[in-house]
Amino acid sequence: MKLRLLFALAALLPSLGVAQSASLQSTVIESDGPGEMVSTDTETKITFRDNVRVTGTNMRLTCDYLEVVVIRSGDKSATLGKLDKFRSMLATGNVHMVQGDREAACGRAEVLPEQEKVVLSGTPVVVDHDQNTRIAGEKITLLRGQRKVEVEKPILTAPPVKDLGVDKPPAPKQP
Repeated sequence: MKLRLLFALAALLPSLGVAQSASLQSTVIESDGPGEMVSTDTETKITFRDNVRVTGTNMRLTCDYLEVVVIRSGDKSATLGKLDKFRSMLATGNVHMVQGDREAACGRAEVLPEQEKVVLSGTPVVVDHDQNTRIAGEKITLLRGQRKVEVEKPILTAPPVKDLGVDKPPAPKQP
């Protein structure tokens, strides 16, 4: 199933931390399995299954299952009403996200733009190739606009620290 989602790109992409200088591209979601779109008077839920692939502005995501919730506006009796604002995105199963020099892998990723955060769980790992760092934990929460990441039971792997010589004997005195 292939579906072009042109709704509220400005809401979706900044929530994932996309640089403001990136030129906006349509978000394209594809999957090998069935997809479904269900609407209420206030929102539309779109689901994708099996080898889900998402591409968009400065972002790639793959997973086994994806659920996108969009707020509706306009004619409530319309089958497909106007998709107005991105509410949430839930990716589960073998989640892999790439954005610039950063990449994340986990079992579950929730993008919550109204709360300006992304929550990774299910053995999450975030790698920043530019900084040569890797952070893992039970749960990783990325807070947009705060330059803040909260990690439960963190494990950080970073570049080596130079030998500071604390175990070395002092240098002989110069005569």
